[in-house]
Amino acid sequence: MDNSRIFVTGGNGQLGTALRDILPGAHFTDSQEFDMTDLASYERTDWSQYDCLINAAGMTNVDGAETPEGNELAQKINAHGVKLLADTATTHDLTLVHVSSDYVFDGTITPHTEDEKFAPLSKYGQSKADGDIAAASTPKHYIVRTTWVVGKGKNFVRTMWDLAHRDIKPNVVNDQLGRLTFADDLASGIKHLLMHSPTSNPQSPTASYGTYNLTNDGDVVSWADIAKLVYGAAGKPAEDVTGVTTAEYYAGKEDIAPRPLQSEMDLSKIKSTGFSPRDWRDALDEYLEMNI
Repeated sequence: MDNSRIFVTGGNGQLGTALRDILPGAHFTDSQEFDMTDLASYERTDWSQYDCLINAAGMTNVDGAETPEGNELAQKINAHGVKLLADTATTHDLTLVHVSSDYVFDGTITPHTEDEKFAPLSKYGQSKADGDIAAASTPKHYIVRTTWVVGKGKNFVRTMWDLAHRDIKPNVVNDQLGRLTFADDLASGIKHLLMHSPTSNPQSPTASYGTYNLTNDGDVVSWADIAKLVYGAAGKPAEDVTGVTTAEYYAGKEDIAPRPLQSEMDLSKIKSTGFSPRDWRDALDEYLEMNI
């Protein structure tokens, strides 16, 4: 696989940063250089230079998407922009990798499999489901569904670490259940799919095109459980974190998007390709040692 023939959107986000480390030589863009929602950006790009598009961009403000302006932006980036990427992939015979979310589901089924029907609870979730439909319209596609991403930059783990060192005792939701996904592992999984795709290995591909769940492995826990681990690592009592329900946490707040309570992803399909995600607890220990 020639990294120089890979085009990446969202190159400065948590996943984009991780992809920079694992795909040196790829062409990374941000919204200033390449506006994925603007047809003119596509017309200015020489697509003959590329074999693969990785979409690591997205509007991720879940609550913001509940407002009329935020919903319009979510649809513009998460759905319309993905449709333009998919159309480009089809026209130029490119492989499209698109990163999706557990928010396309209502969180009543566990674990989530790749063929579960869409049932988004929020406007953000609807925009991601629409993006999945758009990405699937091009023949050579990978839709990678993930949860609870942690990488370089602002994220839940870093926020909890900072709160611990400020001696703040937070309330954290304890009824949303899932696993962390570390951006390095997500990037590694994407590279694995591309290296074992029908294009890279036409005689014996192990990763057929389609949808794959991709998170870290391990036990399923709540956000409060993770916060307690971070507080412990910071030398603070785990009891400083108080677990509360989602309803209690958001009581009295306006324009709050409903969250899926069950976010566990079935990892059988990605494992069948030969990729084994790390246990999230091991990845968390390494992250706290290396990045905090």
